[in-house]
Amino acid sequence: MRITKFLGSIALITSFLLSACDQNVASTKPIEKRKVTLAHTSVYVPYDYINEKGESDGFEVAVIKEVAKKLPQYEFEYVATSDDDLLIGVESGKYTLGTKGIWITEARKKKYVFPKNNIAASVIGIAIRKENADQIKDMESFAKFSGKLVPIAPQDARYMVVDTYNKEHPDNPIKLLPSEVFQVSDAYSWLLEGRYDAYLSIELSYKNNIQNENAPYHQFNDRLTYIRYRGIPTYPIFNRNEQQFADEYDKAIEALHAEGKIAELELKYFGERLSDYLK
Repeated sequence: MRITKFLGSIALITSFLLSACDQNVASTKPIEKRKVTLAHTSVYVPYDYINEKGESDGFEVAVIKEVAKKLPQYEFEYVATSDDDLLIGVESGKYTLGTKGIWITEARKKKYVFPKNNIAASVIGIAIRKENADQIKDMESFAKFSGKLVPIAPQDARYMVVDTYNKEHPDNPIKLLPSEVFQVSDAYSWLLEGRYDAYLSIELSYKNNIQNENAPYHQFNDRLTYIRYRGIPTYPIFNRNEQQFADEYDKAIEALHAEGKIAELELKYFGERLSDYLK
């Protein structure tokens, strides 16, 4: 009888130890991560680019890398590519998400999932002739001056910016004319010729085309100047099947804002808080 009880106790202890070992093995087993691919452009400095070390870099990429730290269930891969491949690739599922200073448009909302929280801001404004700088100080004074804006293709996100301005200022609108796509050099030439009095441009594009010493149209720099209008929020785009992933991104972004990390990265890459220009 005692032997039977003894053997039973041994069996119970052995079973407990084996169970504990199984639980310990299970707890040390690495979490299986889901691989996701971020596509980004390679030369859109300082938003998304490949740095001198051959690494994915830029403000938006840096934000996503911080998001990745908040989402350990995912393994992020970073791929530099062209604008077209990024857009087509995210839509088709070749890439999980993409970032390239993207604005929200109605057409894009039909193709991609947009998160609630933006990732960055893009400053937009007008290029004008320096000779008119004493009369044109902002969008309102430009509208009063003449409102003659270089035409914009209706499918261009900038068209929406001016259309929104006109709806907010019905008594002082800008002449918003639709156009076909044209070369950037044409827009600046028309401006200098006096055919139009302003050209709506993203500030970074103006700097890269006119202001920087190695800009392709730097010869116009002495005759043109730029006036900031407002900031436009930019977003990463997610494949249509990635709503849950986009929701997790939102939670991570909110935490990064609360921690001050986004502000820190803005100062690092832009030298200022571009988000302050968002309206």
